[in-house]
This record gives sequence, structure tokens and C-alpha cells, in this order.
Amino acid sequence: MKKNAEEKTIELFRSGLNCAQTVLTSYSDKLDFDNNLAMSIACGFGGGMGRLQETCGAVTGAYMVLGVYNCKKFADNKERKESTYAMVQKFNNKFKEINGTTECIVLLKCDLKTEEGHRYAVQNKLFETVCEKCISDSLGIIDQLITTL
Repeated sequence: MKKNAEEKTIELFRSGLNCAQTVLTSYSDKLDFDNNLAMSIACGFGGGMGRLQETCGAVTGAYMVLGVYNCKKFADNKERKESTYAMVQKFNNKFKEINGTTECIVLLKCDLKTEEGHRYAVQNKLFETVCEKCISDSLGIIDQLITTL
């Protein structure tokens, strides 16, 4: 993703969208899908899926982008699924290569479900340093995988 577009995406995150919403909606124009519906679909995926801190929201947002991309590319559902699964696996491997894990709790090293953990994340600017990096990394990997845009 071009630097200007990446900066706009980070601004969306800073404005209050969660990481999954941010990644998914950043592709709504390119892939021609409804931005409001995308925000609704991705709403529960932030903070590692509902703040459970499992799979990073930037990662799940990327998986959704790859699904939309393949559903627009292929008419046959088997082709859609197989291509999406392959791209998700490639994405996952690359994200882990860069960040060591896709688990939100491991990336942030604190429990966002607790007041203490959330306060730690805010005080240590983890949303800016860790989450924004994960969003940027996700955008870069998606762009590597989706070369026809």
C-alpha cells in the first residue's frame, strides 16, 4: 500500500476504528465493497477478536480482505475457498516471520481485559507502537499477495 494510503489507514485506527475494521475498510474502494457493512462485520474482531486477545485484529481483517478479493476473482466457490485458504496461509506465515506470532496477547504482552493491562497498554503506547505496526505489516503483506490491483 502506498505511504499516503497507509497513513490514512493509521488515521482511521487513531480515530477509533479497531484494527480489524481499519485493515478491512482500507480496501473497500479498491475491492469495491460496502465500507459500512465492512465496519459492521469487523466490529467484533478488534483486540484479538472481542478483546479476547487471540488472533490479532489486523490479521483477521487481512483474512477478510483476502476472502473478498478471491470472491470477486472467482465465480466457483471451491476456487474461492482454495485460493483464500492458500493466501491466508501465506499471509499468516509472513506475518509470523515479521512479528513472531499472530496472537494479540503475545504481541502486546499485557491483558487488555483487565484495567491494569489496558492502562499498561495506554501508558506504554502499545496501540501506537505495536498495533499500528501490525496494521502496517498487514497492509504490506496483503499488497504483496494481491498483485493484480
